[in-house]
Amino acid sequence: MSRLVAALVGLATGILSGFGVGGGTLLLIYMTSLAGIAQDQAQGINLLYFLPTAATALVCHRKNGYLKREAARPAILWGLAGTALAAWLATALDVAVLRKCFGVFLLLVGFHELFRKKAR
Repeated sequence: MSRLVAALVGLATGILSGFGVGGGTLLLIYMTSLAGIAQDQAQGINLLYFLPTAATALVCHRKNGYLKREAARPAILWGLAGTALAAWLATALDVAVLRKCFGVFLLLVGFHELFRKKAR
């Protein structure tokens, strides 16, 4: 049964990743809350998960003209810098602290989505 659940979660988060809607974040929640995987290990798995799902979605988005190079370049450069810093920090923090930081992040994003004003 757990393999079936894992397969369904992988399919659902893959679909969300294809839409660009943070399937990896939901995968992290599944792994840490339901599958019993430690936060630091789940983050490593999530990084491996991201590579093929992002590559697949990127091909489709590029084909349909959804990529803007002028916006992508600074996002990629600053994203690489942020990733290096965050990876170093994540490996230095205790797993319990990491879980709490992730939980606070999810709450902040959730509240933002609940209470933000619609764009005109």
